Amino acid sequence: MTSVVIAAHNEAAVLGRTLRTLLADAGPGEFEVVVVANGCTDGTADLARSVPGVTVLELPEAGKPGALNAGDAAVTGFPRIYLDADIGLDAAAVRALAAALDGPGVLAAAPGRRLDTTGRPLLVRAYYAINRRHPAYRNALFGRGAIALSAAGRARFGRFPDVVADDLFLDSQFTDAEKREVTSVATVVATPRRTVDLLRRLGRVRAGNATLRAGDDQVRPARRTSWLVDVVLPRPWLLPAGVCYAGLTVLAAASARRPGTRERWGRDESSRRPEGDPMTGAGS
Repeated sequence: MTSVVIAAHNEAAVLGRTLRTLLADAGPGEFEVVVVANGCTDGTADLARSVPGVTVLELPEAGKPGALNAGDAAVTGFPRIYLDADIGLDAAAVRALAAALDGPGVLAAAPGRRLDTTGRPLLVRAYYAINRRHPAYRNALFGRGAIALSAAGRARFGRFPDVVADDLFLDSQFTDAEKREVTSVATVVATPRRTVDLLRRLGRVRAGNATLRAGDDQVRPARRTSWLVDVVLPRPWLLPAGVCYAGLTVLAAASARRPGTRERWGRDESSRRPEGDPMTGAGS
């Protein structure tokens, strides 16, 4: 049995779609799905309970690490998939991720990623023109919204630490040879719909990554010039986008240094659209 853990904080707008996509073609008892509604003030828990085959836990306080730990304690199966509440992953994709873990020495797997920039403003599109080509995402576990671990992979660490960058933490637990990017599967990651939302998210992510790196020397170091050396210089036509990328990165770095950035919820709300909205897309 494959276990799926979904940490959900006020995700009523998108969680129903995620659960139905996951379970639509699943066989009876094939997946063990646990949704951990943490600090919710909307109908997240009730919505999850309305989907047959889903177990729901409720935590009074918001916090993804606590939700992941609670979900881990509740599930029993492997492989184990940690899925973001707004990311669509169907049964075939789950099977493909699980199959990748059967490879020799493979302990962790993640899908490819497809960035949805439809209708986004110029600066957002420019930023992701560089981001989608950034080598940091090659054979990485972060930035997809879905990570699969084998039993041996999960045994690499104890509880999830109280950090923002949970996917970067998981990535740091494994060597490149122990990870596998399953390119036959791709999650659709919706990008922010406004530049201000992008900056808010980048500031939060940068602050979270810096905190994790400061306390864990296993985490891959950031290569600040990679966007230029590895992306723009081999593709000179991307220079205008690179200038935008650099400018937004500098602004995000300044935001990350402010004490309040580390405490604020950094989720991009603009990409979380209710079902039925023609602009709906999975967020990150």
